[in-house]
Amino acid sequence: MNPIFKNILAVLLGLFIGSVVNMAIISISGSVIPPPKGADVTTAEGLKATMHLFEPKHFIFPFLAHAVGTFAGAFVTALIAFNHKMKLALVIGAFFLFGGIMMIFTLPSPIWFSLADAVLAYIPMAYLAAKIASKKKN
Repeated sequence: MNPIFKNILAVLLGLFIGSVVNMAIISISGSVIPPPKGADVTTAEGLKATMHLFEPKHFIFPFLAHAVGTFAGAFVTALIAFNHKMKLALVIGAFFLFGGIMMIFTLPSPIWFSLADAVLAYIPMAYLAAKIASKKKN
């Protein structure tokens, strides 16, 4: 297979897998840690209106979704990529970081969560995934 095509496929598959993992974790979060009483978590407008009701425990699963989703996507990318595995894994991290930054501007959230999410959930997870994937291939 053409190396460039394989790298493009690796990135696309990484974005897909990372997104699926992210959404899977978000979809189960409400059954593990129920949303605050009266909070509508089904729409962005509902979240905006009731975000003030959320406690720190309600931010655990969003953080995990972002971190684990990024890790999964970057890991798959690094495993499949022909070369430039670290760079391509970091592309996945940057893509999800961009999405996270967009969410910070879309949905109000506490500063501590926004900072922790932006700093810890994306680029470090992509880096870690690439490191682990490179050891797995050897």
